[in-house]
Amino acid sequence: MMIEVQNIIKFLEIDEIIGNKNRQIINAIQLSTENERDDVLMWVSAKYKEKLKDVQHGVIVCEAIEENLINENCTYLITSQPRLAFQKILTEFFMPKRKTGISASAIIEKNCSIGNNVFIGNNVVIEENCTIGDDTVIDHNTIIKAHIKIGKNVSIGCNCTIGGVGFGYEKDETGQFVFIPHIGNIIIEDFVEIGNNTCIDRAVMGNTIIKENAKIDNLVHIAHGVEIGKNSLIIANAMVAGSVKIGENTWVAPSASILNQKKIGNNVTIGLSAVVVKDVNDGETVIGSPAEEISIALGKKKIMNEKLFK
Repeated sequence: MMIEVQNIIKFLEIDEIIGNKNRQIINAIQLSTENERDDVLMWVSAKYKEKLKDVQHGVIVCEAIEENLINENCTYLITSQPRLAFQKILTEFFMPKRKTGISASAIIEKNCSIGNNVFIGNNVVIEENCTIGDDTVIDHNTIIKAHIKIGKNVSIGCNCTIGGVGFGYEKDETGQFVFIPHIGNIIIEDFVEIGNNTCIDRAVMGNTIIKENAKIDNLVHIAHGVEIGKNSLIIANAMVAGSVKIGENTWVAPSASILNQKKIGNNVTIGLSAVVVKDVNDGETVIGSPAEEISIALGKKKIMNEKLFK
């Protein structure tokens, strides 16, 4: 597949073009000082733009650059947000066209509402009374349990379970643990993306809610009654326990764990492998186990180091 650089220029709002505008591109790669091809597309952030002096070939999306970094064999597409521009180019020109249709091996039970231009993959099971919005993708081997409501333009990966029951038990009169029925539901709003091998549990009562444009990675566990706010990201191996409320634009890093019933504010960052045992306020960054606000955690670490090395 050949992509004309001129078509990319027309598609994007490019601030400036340096070099040959008439190139053709056949592939996109990471920035490479060893690349010897003129027909590949790369990008670089301002942090690493010094590497450009050693890049001899290709089309590069970047911020404004100094003259000493420019190579006459390269073409530079100058933009204030090169990573976002690169994402838009990949999405428009390189991504395969989204499939639609329902696999012959999929099982869709009674009273389901399936929207237009939906893709339902091999061996998917959608139980009774589910709603699936327009332009939604449910990939191979995923299970959607009964009564789940899924919005428009949602993407759910392979081997997921959406709507299973959580881990809720109580001791009876004999001291034996007995299961608490989960009679609630799950609502997944528009433009949510869910990766592969992820589990989202239905609520005990009420709803587990994944709000608009939230992104959930592979191998994530979202427990019963959780609410994840708009535009928040939950990254691989994270565990969000029952009844946690997460605000908008919040980042939960890989392998983080959030204890049940905690409230996480808007614009929060939860660090790598953090264990959150108390509420987190808007705008805070927390790290460690137990997780603490970053300045407090680093202060304690400094004091500990000072004691160790006296």
